Amino acid sequence: MAERIPKIVVIGPAFIDMAVKCQTHPTPGKVVEGSGFTSVPAGSGVNEAIQVALCGCETYLLARVGEDCFGELIRQHLERHHILTDLVYPTQAMSTGVVVTVVDGQGENCGCRSFGANRILGRDEIDYAAAEQQIGSADAILIDDTIPHSAVVAAIRCAQIHKTRVVLSATLPRPNREVVGVLDWPMEFYNTDILALSFQGMSCVSELGAGGEGELKFIGTEMVARGAECVVISLGWRGALIINRQGLRHLSGIASEVVDQNGCDSAFTGSLTACFGTGDSPDRAVRFAIAAESLQRSRFGLQDACF
Repeated sequence: MAERIPKIVVIGPAFIDMAVKCQTHPTPGKVVEGSGFTSVPAGSGVNEAIQVALCGCETYLLARVGEDCFGELIRQHLERHHILTDLVYPTQAMSTGVVVTVVDGQGENCGCRSFGANRILGRDEIDYAAAEQQIGSADAILIDDTIPHSAVVAAIRCAQIHKTRVVLSATLPRPNREVVGVLDWPMEFYNTDILALSFQGMSCVSELGAGGEGELKFIGTEMVARGAECVVISLGWRGALIINRQGLRHLSGIASEVVDQNGCDSAFTGSLTACFGTGDSPDRAVRFAIAAESLQRSRFGLQDACF
């Protein structure tokens, strides 16, 4: 990563993640005794902003929270990580997004998610003068596709006007070629500098078995054919794929002890954007992201992932 401080704007959801430990999951109409409770700010927007800040960047998060104690908790958490919260907008009459998880004695979990104020993040927030000014003066923006598509499209268009680099982090439901045919993405999703793809439930390409990497190569190549400038797919400990009009490259991973897989996606995309924001090439940015993801994998907890 180059020796300069880039300015990065992260646009994504913010949640409070509440987890309760108990011996067994409650059945309908029953209450079980809990043995532990945690309540922490989370969500891909919060997690990615923390990763960017840990890389030493001037970092903003653009998000929606409720006018409640959870929204204030998220603001305080971000500020402790030196993330600027000027663009974290309070929302009247709506709660902050919440995830409630119940973990049983065998480590199995079930839960419920309420998007709350995240649901109404849209074009208006991007078009605010303050938001447009920060996006226009940023070295790069990182957008998470779990926010409403109207906000994603508005952010991409704003960045293009100001010639700001754009990284779009998108999650697909399954890692096979059939998923491409059912995508209903707006055309702007393909008008980004880097399209970073991940897949639900996949932490490493080895989980796909024989032919799994070939499926990912097909998906990346198809995205480039639809207009994407560069597609990046993390392969976990096996490295990452980079696909663009010049061809396909497989960058090797870094072997490390697996302590905690949680937050690896955020470590990868956050550090990728931080490095890309300095003006480095996608290849150099991906190498930096592979190292950050490897470090995250070898530590417990999300906040210590980057250098």
